Amino acid sequence: MSLNPTVMLADVFPEELQHLIGENQPLNESLWLGIGGPARFLAEPVEIKQISGLVRAARKHDLAVRVLGHGSNVLVREAGFDGLVISLGGPATCQLAIEGNRLKAGAGAKLTHAAIKTVGEGLGGLEHLVGIPGSVGGAVVGNASAEGRDIGSVVRSIDVLDESGESKTISAEEAGFSHRKSTLDGSIVLSVEFELEPKDVSALTKRMQKLWIHRGQRRPADTSRIVMPFIDPDSMSTRELIASTGLSGLREGDVSLDLSAPQYLIAHENATSEQCLRLIERVREQVLLQTGIDLRLNLQIW
Repeated sequence: MSLNPTVMLADVFPEELQHLIGENQPLNESLWLGIGGPARFLAEPVEIKQISGLVRAARKHDLAVRVLGHGSNVLVREAGFDGLVISLGGPATCQLAIEGNRLKAGAGAKLTHAAIKTVGEGLGGLEHLVGIPGSVGGAVVGNASAEGRDIGSVVRSIDVLDESGESKTISAEEAGFSHRKSTLDGSIVLSVEFELEPKDVSALTKRMQKLWIHRGQRRPADTSRIVMPFIDPDSMSTRELIASTGLSGLREGDVSLDLSAPQYLIAHENATSEQCLRLIERVREQVLLQTGIDLRLNLQIW
């Protein structure tokens, strides 16, 4: 719902949380696309209990809540987001701790950092995800996949906040992992525990480096303001699908698909969220018309 513009921060959040929150804070600087309006409230908690308190206060006032990891799959409209955005960039949600063959990762930790750390400890299961942008939490919610293996296959348990702001632990089975999705949409993921497999460090390192180089070569030369708006369907990669339908390089105002890597959307100077949305819709319509495949969005649209 839309919040009354006369309602102030102090009207919504308890005094002990107010120092964590800014009003009408820009979001574009935290997003890969670099466009979009401000958040009505932006919180940067440093403890898990603060996240719980923020969620409870927001729910009490029917205030919409969104979680911001590394902004690699978020598109914010120019009007901004009229609610509470919780940044997971603080230490409480970015830790990476290994015990035995298990990794406990905060939802805000970078996926690539998690892959590098586990490879260095001789643990296999995440190395194929190196170079994929975004946070551990976002990767688990979207069941990120590469090289024929998804992240859900090595998840043991997930700590989440429920609608009331209470924390609980759910199993991988309860997360309902399937092709590039889970039943975690709308949940606030706090941390994830992975069950990994001991392997030779040298072999893991070589595999990871090879995949990282290959992934980097497939990205546009200018990677400053890009996003991958679509999820690969079961049948073929989005790159192949868009190229085969003649949409590579398609442009809408100051937004375009890359010519050689058309799975990437590029926001050029003066790009707007509306141009992004129009281009995305044009691609989806043409792909559906030509192939019968309804492309699923990889983007969160705020």
